Amino acid sequence: MALDAGLTRTLRELVLGRSVAALGTLHSNEPFVSMVPYALYGDERHFLIHVSALASHTRDMLARPRVSLLITAPEGGDIAPQALPRLSVQGDALQLDRAGTDYAPARACYLARFADAAQMFELADFSLFVIRPVSLRFVAGYGKAFSPAPAALALILGGGS
Repeated sequence: MALDAGLTRTLRELVLGRSVAALGTLHSNEPFVSMVPYALYGDERHFLIHVSALASHTRDMLARPRVSLLITAPEGGDIAPQALPRLSVQGDALQLDRAGTDYAPARACYLARFADAAQMFELADFSLFVIRPVSLRFVAGYGKAFSPAPAALALILGGGS
């Protein structure tokens, strides 16, 4: 089953309309989940997060870059919690080098969405990570589950930084 125009719109509104995701990492060989704000970065529409080295999830990503993100629609209205639209992303996390060519545009992209994070960029322990999707699972409600190709996400969300 393919995504029709309505489901594509639902996915687009979900990812663009939310600003935080649950981040799953492997911590001491155990699952660990935390919350991270995200921005979409680059023409591929990868996920961009800004995290502290003091956080367990940062050390986890450096040790094992395969992560999971979960973005869910907000609760409320007459939609049962089990029917809430959600996107699960399996991806690879890559820490951006502050001296690298991608850092400045990624920083600008993140600050365009989270201007109040500017002070955290002055702290040496914060890093930007790009999460490149490897696989996706979109659940739009009961009986509406899809696994679009990661490359389709850029088309659905609209390319460009």
